[in-house]
Amino acid sequence: MRTLFKSTLYLLLLLPMSFFAQNTVSGTVTEAGTDLPIPGANVIVQGTSNGTTTDFDGNYTIDNISEGDVLTFSFLGFANQEITYTGQSTINVQLEEDSSALEEVLVIGYGSVDKKDATGAVQQVSTEDFNKGPIQTAGQLITGKVPGVSVTSGGGAPGEGETINIRGQGSLSLTSSPLIVVDGIPLANSDDNVGGSRNPLDFINPNDIESMTILKDASSTAIYGSRAANGVIMITTKKGKGNEFKFNLSSSTTVYTPTEYVDVMDGDQFRSLINDIGNENDLARLGDANTDWQKQIYNTSFGSEHNFSATGRVGDFMPVRASLGYTDQDGILRGDNFTRTTASVNLRPNFLENDLRVELNGRGMYTENTFANRDAIGSSVDFDPTQPIFDENSPFGGYFTWLNADNVQINLAPTNPVALLQFKDDTSEVRRFIGNAKVDYDLFFLPELTATVNAGLDKSNSNGRVFTSEQMPSADLDWNGAYTSYSNEFTNKLFDAYLTYDNDFDLHSVNAVAGYSYQSFENYSYSYDSEAAEDNLQAEFIDRNRSVLLSYFGRLNYNFDNRYLVTATLRADASSKLNPDDQWGYFPSFALAWNINNENFLRGSSLVNQLKLRLGYGEIGNVNGLGDYGFLTNYTGSRSDANYQFGNQFYQTYRPSAINEELRWEVGKNYNLGLDYGLFNNRINGSVNVYLKQTEDLISFVTVDPLTNFSNAIDKNIGDMENRGVEFELNVIPVQTENFNWSIGYNISYNENEITNLPDEVQVGGISGGTGNTIQLHKEGYSPFSYWVLKQVYDDSGRPIEGAYVDRNGDNLINDEDKYLYKDPYADLIMGLNTNINYKNWDLSVVTRANFGNYAYNNMASSKAFETRATANSILRNLHTDYYNTGFVATTENNLVSDYYIQDASFFKLDNITLGYTLQEVFEGSSLRIYGSALNVLTVTDYEGLDPEISGGIDNNFYPRPRTFALGANLNF
Repeated sequence: MRTLFKSTLYLLLLLPMSFFAQNTVSGTVTEAGTDLPIPGANVIVQGTSNGTTTDFDGNYTIDNISEGDVLTFSFLGFANQEITYTGQSTINVQLEEDSSALEEVLVIGYGSVDKKDATGAVQQVSTEDFNKGPIQTAGQLITGKVPGVSVTSGGGAPGEGETINIRGQGSLSLTSSPLIVVDGIPLANSDDNVGGSRNPLDFINPNDIESMTILKDASSTAIYGSRAANGVIMITTKKGKGNEFKFNLSSSTTVYTPTEYVDVMDGDQFRSLINDIGNENDLARLGDANTDWQKQIYNTSFGSEHNFSATGRVGDFMPVRASLGYTDQDGILRGDNFTRTTASVNLRPNFLENDLRVELNGRGMYTENTFANRDAIGSSVDFDPTQPIFDENSPFGGYFTWLNADNVQINLAPTNPVALLQFKDDTSEVRRFIGNAKVDYDLFFLPELTATVNAGLDKSNSNGRVFTSEQMPSADLDWNGAYTSYSNEFTNKLFDAYLTYDNDFDLHSVNAVAGYSYQSFENYSYSYDSEAAEDNLQAEFIDRNRSVLLSYFGRLNYNFDNRYLVTATLRADASSKLNPDDQWGYFPSFALAWNINNENFLRGSSLVNQLKLRLGYGEIGNVNGLGDYGFLTNYTGSRSDANYQFGNQFYQTYRPSAINEELRWEVGKNYNLGLDYGLFNNRINGSVNVYLKQTEDLISFVTVDPLTNFSNAIDKNIGDMENRGVEFELNVIPVQTENFNWSIGYNISYNENEITNLPDEVQVGGISGGTGNTIQLHKEGYSPFSYWVLKQVYDDSGRPIEGAYVDRNGDNLINDEDKYLYKDPYADLIMGLNTNINYKNWDLSVVTRANFGNYAYNNMASSKAFETRATANSILRNLHTDYYNTGFVATTENNLVSDYYIQDASFFKLDNITLGYTLQEVFEGSSLRIYGSALNVLTVTDYEGLDPEISGGIDNNFYPRPRTFALGANLNF
């Protein structure tokens, strides 16, 4: 009895302790359907930091768990699974694929496609992948992110426009920019931007963009026909979603600092030079100051940005999103300012049990621009550094001025750069609205058939004025100031109607689209010039133009067993820019794809998740950037001071413009071979593309025989060009745990352009330093815009010998016959490397870029580093410090085109560093992210000019890009 009592007491004492026991559970995490292990899967006790990850075989062990704990199993690309612990020693889990994660939907022309079913070279960059920090334009979101895509800002001005090229230079004289499509509305050519606007993409707030899809090859772009010759960028804005309203409020403050200046002599260096080379009059002109004119016109500036958005659902049928944004940025050039206010709304009601779907998008923008006088940039380089800013005896507002005997500015003398900023006001206001109404209806008698109508409007107008004070230094004795004003209005109307058939038949899947599109572009401009009015000349100018694009299109996508994919596209475009006999262009494309990973020998592989081979061909036309109605004779009235006298009367005459009735489409024939891959549960993924584009009937502005037209030069179809290259993309997730995630993205692309047929050489690329000089040439067998130069001769020490050039043809003369084509401004290799690290609540992103093989013409050195320039015309001008390298005395036409000034502009840039920290539950249901960013952090280059990244390759009076520091906060609630 005593033994039984002791045993019972022991059990009673031990029983309560079992409720507090800490247990261990283990198991295996596998993929549902294949039973393959999932290495790196996360296993965590919900609500705690107690967790682990699976090993290479999918095994895990987790300690210190209690009954009632909930275990959460998760891995990228799979749906989370939760299991309550009730004492099991082993828990094996099979994770189901998360279709929303794996089947990424790509927005393409007139529809969408699952990424696994895409047959073309298509790449999408979404919100989580965008560049972070103080982003002001859409192009900045994807800079360095996409292989084959180059985004180059025009300079460092606030809101400055960008040059976007996809797979190199697309034309000789037409635009090489891609087509931009925003929520189904193709925007007009960037050349149709209204006056007073800095950037045609300023209207869209980057915070409103959900994704940007880049269509690069003809098989994916041909559905847009003639406008897609240089690729397509599909911008999809954020839409309403969810059942409850959620709000986002973000704000940032930014500091912009100038970092680089053109290398010119300081006051002491310049005085020493004049003492060596000047005469008595030159010495008498020297001042006592030591003025750094560039630091007088540039300064540290500030900016701020504020955004608010609301996303949710009204009732049970209408998702809604609305946003407001405000940006205010000063430029580093004193007086420069850009202010933008944006508003957007998206409504997506559905009716008839979701058979009828309506999408309404409205987006408005209002910008106010104050343009600083960029003439000050060149003047700050030229102006004598020994002179003071102010002169109390100056009749021009007290600013030092080079005066002649009439007490006006000496003709050809540079103007005081500070006065240029002070006495010129250049302002504008731009308003823009872009919106569309899209209706999708699944036909009741055939639910697989959807009818779509999309009507869009893109309308903008601007008003601007430029006032130059009478105190501005001038060489005109009668100068009393000037005033000009202008207004522009641009209207882009769109109507699309198409049918989409989408159906699955066992192993077969078909998606077919057929439709019609009409788009018109109307432009009105008005300008007024007060100086012309004072001189009794024509002071007002009015211009109107209109063009129309009419199109029919169709596309068929066929999928067999998710293994074999076929896409065929045809678009017929008619453009009013061409004569009636050549208006219509027909642009077909065809593509094949093979999902190798779905074959039996790879299906279920633990190594290969995706392996798709793609082959595509397509033809695309181009007339983007071509003037309207060039096949008709236009007449321009003579000015009031150029009328023809007949007797005692004066009559206005009209002169005809040049015409070409034979202009036809530029046509590009594109070939693309691609491979998409994904390994180790897509922790390693990317693509490889090889492409060839053959453009025929290139349009170029060329000279014609005398007396054959109303001008000596016309637009003409005259040549052919090849564009070929290779693109490679690699994305890696080296570490993925509950608290630490690290991803790396790398891309590299090689591109080569060559003019393969061009009967007549075309000189392009105007430069300063003389009148009518050019530095580039289009010539058969070479890259377009290659530099056309003389080969410099050097002495034994490597110093260039002035006036000594290689006589390449041996005729003892140095002239154009001795010039050769040397390098071009476009990079052979473009690379991007970015990384993202998340550790608990911290996040860090770094974006870098590199260009190799791009060359720039240093026009600042070539035109401003000659000895005689310092004392010419009874004034003193500063010199570029390249004078110390050359010792050149005189500016000559030959000196300007020396290959000495063609410099390697390859570079590596550390573009963007952003560090953030997220605070959860600042108040119920909220999160707050605080971040700091630095942009344009570091540039490594051998280029001797201000910046190696110069669009077009001619470095002349470039607005320097500032280094940017930002502090911001983002609140979700």
